[in-house]
Amino acid sequence: MYRAVEASSTCRVYPVETSTELELLLANAVAAGFPSPAQDYQDGVIDLNRELVVHPRSTFCVVVDGDSMLDAQLLDGDVLIVDKSVEAYDGCVAVCILDGDFTVKFFHQVEGRVVLRPANAKYRPIVVEPEQDFAVWGVVCYVIHKTHRR
Repeated sequence: MYRAVEASSTCRVYPVETSTELELLLANAVAAGFPSPAQDYQDGVIDLNRELVVHPRSTFCVVVDGDSMLDAQLLDGDVLIVDKSVEAYDGCVAVCILDGDFTVKFFHQVEGRVVLRPANAKYRPIVVEPEQDFAVWGVVCYVIHKTHRR
């Protein structure tokens, strides 16, 4: 149906480093309202490699470039944890290669066709035509989102 291709465009893709542990202190709970006395208690540590990377050999970090996924809170400069071994499913956020260029969009299958839907009204959905070079490169599993931007 679609020809799978490798990307020829430049894209910031980084393999994950899992040979070391990345442990951070883990709080038991964080109140989103009034401060809780429980905030002074810690509940051990969390290893971000173990939590965020299920399949180390097929997991990569990809940096978002642009604003087409703005309304999904995927912002320019955010880091996506992408697993290439996860099969794309309807409604997932996927990193795709279309005619040699990377793009991140909502993946949909509509009447046997692939539709890549942005999350910004400035952009139109992309209906992938059968003659186009297209591949789902991986599924976004986590987003590292910076809340304070200068």
